[in-house]
Order: sequence, then structure tokens, then C-alpha cells
Amino acid sequence: MAQPAPQHDLDRAAGIEVTEDFERFAQRNDIFTRAFWDPAVRTAKTDAFFASYRMEAIPRRGDGFSQRDFALRNASWLISDIMTDRFADQGRREGFQAPISADTPVAESRAHVSNPVDMSIEIKRVACFFKADLCGITALDPRWHYSSRIDTRDLSDAPNDLPEGITSVIVLGHEMDAALVETYPAATGGAATGRAYSQEAATVMQLAAYIRNLGYEAVPSMNDTALVIPYALKAGLGEYARNQMVITPEFGPRLRFSKIFTSLPLAHDAPRPLGVRAFCDICTKCAEACPVKALPFGPPEAGGANVSALRGVRKWTSDAEKCFGFWATLASDCAICMRVCPFNRDFSRLWHRLWLRLALSPLRRLALWLDRRRGGRTKPSSWWSAPG
Repeated sequence: MAQPAPQHDLDRAAGIEVTEDFERFAQRNDIFTRAFWDPAVRTAKTDAFFASYRMEAIPRRGDGFSQRDFALRNASWLISDIMTDRFADQGRREGFQAPISADTPVAESRAHVSNPVDMSIEIKRVACFFKADLCGITALDPRWHYSSRIDTRDLSDAPNDLPEGITSVIVLGHEMDAALVETYPAATGGAATGRAYSQEAATVMQLAAYIRNLGYEAVPSMNDTALVIPYALKAGLGEYARNQMVITPEFGPRLRFSKIFTSLPLAHDAPRPLGVRAFCDICTKCAEACPVKALPFGPPEAGGANVSALRGVRKWTSDAEKCFGFWATLASDCAICMRVCPFNRDFSRLWHRLWLRLALSPLRRLALWLDRRRGGRTKPSSWWSAPG
């Protein structure tokens, strides 16, 4: 098997530019975690935002913000919520502030792996069986792991350790419902997020259980433990965009990502630079559409507006405080930047595949011009009245 490429070569291929002042990110500075402890973020509106997921906040009036709309959104989160809350009394909000506990012991007898390439093919097949829409594999890279996680009982720092012998990270992509995404920023759009989280919770736990049954360590993970975007880029699933998302050739930005840290011998995928960066260089559609102007208009830069920005990576960085403040005002998540992204298309259709080829070519300006002729947002009431 070929020797792995040096880290800086993989970074370059994945479009990751690490600067000299790089620091690992502390989980307590994530904007959602700050909403529990930081008075600069936690307000009556943010408390109401979290309460709305328990139907405690009075739903807003208007299309997309009725009780029915919030009921759909909250129901979509159910499986994820059950998994997340099961060890909350131990300070572990799993999948978000802690890795997911193993429900299956590592088998005492270890399956022999003679060829990591064949095993990687097998893992991708099993991931597909458990309803992952994308699967890529890359090497463990501790730079992207939180320097510490948080104990949700007292908001103190807690160790962020993994078992010995972990060498690989399996990254899984989970498609969000395209029709519901078109209704953002309504609560109906939030149902697309919740359903994807509930699906990924099941998928990542089942695939990890499969690996543990083979006799190898496997730690299922969602938003916890490490930043998933660098891993998705290095696993060859897509490219980073101005809207802070990974653009994939299969689903554009319309995905959630999960990951599994494992000791199973696996071959690693290569990053796939396609041309998204060059397109985002000339496109500011997401920044223009952001109601609170939380997205950047200029070129990638190192650092950001506040402590929720990753330090020491030159990239497009949002103002997380502005973004989350708008979420709190809505009492629901906003993904307008996903909805308006030119890559948010149905690539099973020939026209959109042809557009993608244009967008990733020197004719990208023509692709951008063509995109401006597309229709706008779908009314949430139209989703409810559409044929089943």
C-alpha cells in the first residue's frame, strides 16, 4: 500500500490553510455551548429558542411558524433527542457535548483484515445499508479535536479522550429533505435539520456497532469530539464554501455530517478539489441573503469576529453571534444560506448536472448568471398542501 501523504500535502489538497497561530478549538466556545454560560450570548430569546423544542415557547404566528410547523420540527428531532438525553444526569449530552456511548462491547475475537482497501469498500457498503448517503475515510488528525469538552452539569471543562489505537475517521453524509430546505427559515425547514440528525444518530450508532462486533474500537460521533468539516474535506466528500458548509457534487450543501473514530484497518480516501473555491470567489449570494449579514463578502481570512471562530485557519468565517442571535429571534434554525446556495440543486436531473459542470469550469460566471434566473423560496403552506 502507498505511503500516506504528508499532512501539509493533504491540507493543501483539501483546501485547508493552517497558519502559525493555529490553536485547537475549545468546545465551550462553540456558539451553542456559549448559549448556556456566556452572558454575551445567553439572553431571554436564546432561552426561548431552546424552550421551543419542547413546545414551551408560544409559536409565532404566520406561515411556517404555526403550532403544526413547530410540531413537525420537534417530532423530527425525537430520535436524536432520546439518544442525546439518556446520560444527561452524568453531564454527557451525547452527540453534541460528548461522544456517543458504546451500546455494543468490542468482540473478544477480532476479524482478520488482510486488505484495508477491501475493508473500506465493505464499510461503505454497510454505511449505505444503514442509510448513510455519503461515506469517506481519512486519517485521525488531532488538530481538529476539541482541546476539551464540557460537563453539562456544571459547565466545567472535561477530558476529550478517545480509546487507544484509533487511526481512522469514517465520515458519513446525511441528506436533508430538499423540499423542506426550500422553506427556510421557517420551522418547517428546521424539520429537515432534525430529521437528518435523527437519521444520523441511528446510522452512526449502527455502523459503530458493526465495527465493534468485528472486534475493533469504534466511537460514534455527531457534533461532539472534533470539528467534522475538516474531516469531511480530507475524506474527499466535498469542498468548503463561503456559507461555511461543505459542497458535495451529489447534494450540494444539503447535508449533515457524522463520524466514527475507529481502530479498524482502513484505506483512506483522497481530498477532491473540484472548483468550488473558485466559484465562491465570485459568488456572494449567501452573504447577500443573510438577514443579519453574518457571512463574509471578501476573501478567506484567518480568525473571526469572536471566540466562536476557529483560530489559525485561513477560511471564510461567519459571525456566529449574529447568526445564532437571528436563530433565537426566530425560535428556529435558519439555513437561508443553504437554501440560496447555487449548488443547492437536484443533481439527479440532467440540467442541474450540466450546470454543475459549468460551475466547476472556467465558465463559472455563466453558471452564476444562469443561477440568478432560478425561483425563490417555497412557502411552507405549499409544502403542506403538496401531493404526498
